[in-house]
Amino acid sequence: MSFIVANIVSSVKMRFWLAVLFITSAFGQSATLRGVVSDESGAIVPGAKVTIASPVRTTTADVNAAYTFTVPAGDYTVQASAPGLSQVKAARINLKAGVQTLNLVLSVTGRSDQVTVSENAGPGVSLDNNSNASALVLRGEDLQALSDDPDDLAADLQALAGPSAGPNGGSIFVDGFSGGQLPPKESIREIRINQNPFAAEYDKLGLGRIEIFTKPGTDKYRGTAQWNFAHDFWNSRNPYSPEKAPFLLNEFEGSGGGPLGKRASFTLDAQRNMVDNGAITNGFNVNAQTLVIAPFATVFTIPGRYTNVSPRVDYQLNDRNTLTFRYGITHSDVPDNGIGGFDQISRAYHSQFTNQTVQASDTLVIGTTINETRFQFYRSATQAIANSPDAATQVLGAFNGGGSTYGHTFDTQNSFELQNNVSMQRRTHAFRFGVRVRAQMDDSVSPQNFNGTFTFGGGGGMTSIERYQRTLLHQPGFGPAQFSISGGTPELSVHQADVGVFAGDEWRVRSNLTLSLGIRYEAQTNMHDWRDIAPRVAIAWAPGGRAKNPRPRTVIRVGAGMFYDRLALANTLAAERFNGIVQQQYVVANPAFYPMIPSLAALSGFRSTQTTQQISSRLRAPYIT
Repeated sequence: MSFIVANIVSSVKMRFWLAVLFITSAFGQSATLRGVVSDESGAIVPGAKVTIASPVRTTTADVNAAYTFTVPAGDYTVQASAPGLSQVKAARINLKAGVQTLNLVLSVTGRSDQVTVSENAGPGVSLDNNSNASALVLRGEDLQALSDDPDDLAADLQALAGPSAGPNGGSIFVDGFSGGQLPPKESIREIRINQNPFAAEYDKLGLGRIEIFTKPGTDKYRGTAQWNFAHDFWNSRNPYSPEKAPFLLNEFEGSGGGPLGKRASFTLDAQRNMVDNGAITNGFNVNAQTLVIAPFATVFTIPGRYTNVSPRVDYQLNDRNTLTFRYGITHSDVPDNGIGGFDQISRAYHSQFTNQTVQASDTLVIGTTINETRFQFYRSATQAIANSPDAATQVLGAFNGGGSTYGHTFDTQNSFELQNNVSMQRRTHAFRFGVRVRAQMDDSVSPQNFNGTFTFGGGGGMTSIERYQRTLLHQPGFGPAQFSISGGTPELSVHQADVGVFAGDEWRVRSNLTLSLGIRYEAQTNMHDWRDIAPRVAIAWAPGGRAKNPRPRTVIRVGAGMFYDRLALANTLAAERFNGIVQQQYVVANPAFYPMIPSLAALSGFRSTQTTQQISSRLRAPYIT
């Protein structure tokens, strides 16, 4: 087992009312103070530091800017702060047994920067489990530096996260949900990268994990709009094209929100991208009239359209319970995809996708116990329609013509995810436990190469384009080097489900020592392995740190654990499709029937011995330690 220097947060999620009642009764003789931190405009301030004294205790407001303290009854002062914001005056409150609410308002502070250079100066560190060396939080102006395009934004975030452990790279979570559609940048409130590498809450090692949180509504109406324009006027000509490729970009983005009564608020984000890209093709072809080999270079305009609309509603049932609903729909349409390089316009295909996301979450606060329930439904429908039904023609190193091998490909995926997490504080222990259940269905229609492909190659002192030319001249002994075609059943439906249960305890053993312990269990269908138990442990120690020195200069972090990966549904789909029965492949060397395509029955003697795929009954889930 290898050890990794990092941080740990032990966590687990599950809704057990018996446990909630036990915690409520256990703290019944104490005073509980809770509230929300906001600025003068009414916008919430997640991550604000809240301190209560005396004795001094400090906590951090959660993603909804809520904070909670459970202390003995008595007189206290409460103070909150955040970067660029401060509380004008500490609030004084007399706490009695039971629950009391105190909302804190921060004001913009004047800024006076002073730089002191000393020999022993160094960055501030802490024992907080989110303060590992690679952790990163992006808010405000940091987000504006990222790309507006969703695909480019995902690439930017993956680059910031750096390399991750495991074969499948990093993972992106939106409002706690795995998978789904990346939201518009305007709707993002905060991005956290590489938090808590050894948390039992995570199925994978936290390194490479990207968590995105969207904005809630506010108590005042506000909105933003922007337009991004680009033209090929600023572009240089491609050296392989006789003319400059066209390019025209129009991106419109807008975001707005406000109150819906006293207990509800909304946000609405919309994005419309219209991009006309230039596709350059060049190579060699045979003139249809003269049958002379000649070079060609052409430029086509490929229009692409992208639309995203995402409304969100937050509703406060009472002071303890908040509901959030979010819906997102994204549609993309590119009518002439697949052109460029050696691929001529006849190879184009019409590609479309429509993704829809429905999310609902419920946050319940009872004393120092927080229960979060989340549900997500995600539907992805993609299709590719070949512009031509003709067989594909590949003249190696010269051009690719005929129709696209996609045919009419269609794939619809429906994914469900349900989570329940419980967090509670008990003296020097922070407990977290929960459960996640996911299910996925995939209906796939893939007639790949059902139209057939003729391939011309060179050899014997002759190039592939010369062989193609002599074939068109009907010279005896010349023709394609190979013909391949697939047949069988193009449509398949597969499904699977998985469950993960975890529990963890972050124990502040001493003022300079934190011990995090956790365990996770996972299981899934479509695989016979049910032994995926993942223990986690991490230690954060500040040498020489004491209560009088709450911000030590050095923190040593050590962690170890097991992390499992799920067998993707795509593997099950491939195993069923390419089992040698559902689809077959036929390969004919030096076919004499070009350009005609015989029936599959006539080609039965040319059925190839193809590589089949199957899932072993002894397969174990991949894991790292």
